[in-house]
Amino acid sequence: MTFNPDSDISGGNVKRRGRGAAIGGGVGIVGVIVVFVISQLTGVDVGGLLGGGAQPGPAASDEALTECQSGEDANASVDCLMKGSAASISDYWAEAYPTVASNEYADPSFVLFDQSTTTGCGAASSSTGPFYCPPDQTIYIDTSFFQQLRQPPFDTTGGTLAQMYIAAHEWGHHIQNISGVMETADRSGTGPDSDSVRIELQADCFAGAWVAAASATEDSSGENFLEVPTREQVADALDAAAAVGDDRIQAGSGQGVNSEAWTHGSSEQRQRWFTSGYENGAGSCDTFAVDGAGL
Repeated sequence: MTFNPDSDISGGNVKRRGRGAAIGGGVGIVGVIVVFVISQLTGVDVGGLLGGGAQPGPAASDEALTECQSGEDANASVDCLMKGSAASISDYWAEAYPTVASNEYADPSFVLFDQSTTTGCGAASSSTGPFYCPPDQTIYIDTSFFQQLRQPPFDTTGGTLAQMYIAAHEWGHHIQNISGVMETADRSGTGPDSDSVRIELQADCFAGAWVAAASATEDSSGENFLEVPTREQVADALDAAAAVGDDRIQAGSGQGVNSEAWTHGSSEQRQRWFTSGYENGAGSCDTFAVDGAGL
């Protein structure tokens, strides 16, 4: 997906965290570890990665991406791509949020980091993958993960829309958090029709809804942020969704596929719910209203 070069992305609420929070050896705990906080793109429970070990180093400062001002910048830099994505996704949800909840909408924070960082959910490393932390309402992404998308076990093309899909999926978890979905869901279960899977599929659906509307999102002067996505770009995003299906990840591990252990949904489910959002909007994303057979 390509940004209009003249669009103004300066309002995107994304910051780059310095390397001062790098952690040597084990990973220490900071604050409350939330079991739900997971690596959306690797299927790994962050809680499992946040076990005892060395205490984290000093907190690093968050720096505004002042170099990211235009769509041209977003087309040239992954950091600016994330900032531009945030500007567009924010504009979308400011309008779409009333279709899924009745309370007031507020944006999440959005932090890019290198190697490791501290969060309201504990300490995380690059191996954690992109995730959303409910206690501090922040999306965390180590952008080196986008390179990993092009390598085994994912083997996707990992284009710009696939990268933006990741940001939109994590933003979807923020929508679930502030709307109360996370609070009412049973996030401890596993299996193809568990609430854990329903949460992930709904976030995929929310991401698809944004992709469909993204070319109509506007900057402060009324300029569209993004051009209409091509079929190839949408296919790229769907490819990323399939690559992180539980069945695909399990099969790649060589340990066989066990649907009762799923926490994110199959490749087919993830693609289907992304498509539902893409074709029908955020109002079609109530995965909790569907029986197990239809999920």
